[in-house]
Amino acid sequence: MYGMRVHEAVKAAGETETGITIHYVNERYDEGDAIFQAKCEVTPDDTPEGIAQKIHALEHRHFPVVIEKLLTP
Repeated sequence: MYGMRVHEAVKAAGETETGITIHYVNERYDEGDAIFQAKCEVTPDDTPEGIAQKIHALEHRHFPVVIEKLLTP
């Protein structure tokens, strides 16, 4: 599952938090070793679109930092 369907599933399940996992890529979908994780709160008022915005904010905040750390000897 990917894209908006993930956020819709989070909302439908009544989850109270969600987040991102930055991981290595291997030959199987979403099965690479985890490098970093971050989470955020999901409130009852959040829509799938709002959840997506929160996830994008986590991605924008953390991806550059994690990538820089991986590339810096």
